[in-house]
Amino acid sequence: MRKREWPARTFVSPSSVSKNAPMSASPTDSLFLRACRGEATSRPPLWMMRQAGRYLPEYRRIREKVSFLELCKTPSLAAEVTLQPIRRFGFDAAILFSDLLVPLEAMGLSVEFTEQGPRLPTAIRTPDDLARIHSFDPAQRTDFVLETIRLAREGLGSTPLIGFAGAPFTVATYAIEGKTAKNFTETKKFFYRYPQAARQLLSMIGGATEAYLKSQVAAGVAAVQLFDSWVGVVSTDDWNDFVFEPTAALIAALRTTGVPVIYFGNGATTILDRVAALGADVYGIDWRLPLDEARARLATTARYPFAVQGNLDPAVLLGPIPLIERRAADVVARGGCRGHVFNLGHGITPETPIESVEALVRVVQQG
Repeated sequence: MRKREWPARTFVSPSSVSKNAPMSASPTDSLFLRACRGEATSRPPLWMMRQAGRYLPEYRRIREKVSFLELCKTPSLAAEVTLQPIRRFGFDAAILFSDLLVPLEAMGLSVEFTEQGPRLPTAIRTPDDLARIHSFDPAQRTDFVLETIRLAREGLGSTPLIGFAGAPFTVATYAIEGKTAKNFTETKKFFYRYPQAARQLLSMIGGATEAYLKSQVAAGVAAVQLFDSWVGVVSTDDWNDFVFEPTAALIAALRTTGVPVIYFGNGATTILDRVAALGADVYGIDWRLPLDEARARLATTARYPFAVQGNLDPAVLLGPIPLIERRAADVVARGGCRGHVFNLGHGITPETPIESVEALVRVVQQG
């Protein structure tokens, strides 16, 4: 593998973010950022996907008063929710509270949040539908996200804040399906019948996501994560024909900011040799493959040194404390203390007991 070159940290123009936004991120010597850079650490840093959410009683109290969309678009509340798990558990990084579909709404598609999940009433189903979506200025269309970052950074002190967005393929599935899907029939039909339009859609999403995440970096996040939640449904041919190019281009563009780029491909353990060519700094691994095996598969084709993130099965946190301790210790042992960020293999479930998270924190942070 070639030695990874870390670019000097650069930012988009200050005019693209909130006027009072900080123009620097967390100290570079934080445990989390050192692990992201592949450096040795005394222990793996710990954070959890969906760590700000329904398993927390303090989060539920806020949600009783506002809708999910109101919460996302009210910076004072979104920042408070971002901070809640840090106050309670002392995680080594916070992640911005927002939603994957915020950029799609900013691109012109109507997004609704129902009890059954997100809905897009006017989904993309034909090439002509692409005329309904467009790029956007994050400072104008997603200013509430940037203000949330500013407020959260004020409360986090030296704890790094992670920004995020959906990867092009996953965001495209929502645009095409109009909801969370199971078989992704509409997505694959669109890709196979209109391959040129599919690539155009992915390119448009990639460009909008680049601007959106660069604005988050300028506002003060210390790293960014791309969630490719549904990439596990693609074949190797579809990965090669549609998914790889726009995702790799987005990652390359984001790396010019100088912050670590984490790529989490849920269900992608069967194509890790291909995933490794994306050029991310950190690869999030789901729970379907032991972490040391995943690292070995990535290393076969990775162009640069990389770190790994993961990968405890979130369902383990529903089990007895001794099981949690044993499984978490195994992940720590497999991941090691160089280039390893401890996380779950997917988001924490709402049913997770607080005591289970406390046990997890003890194992990882205290050994």
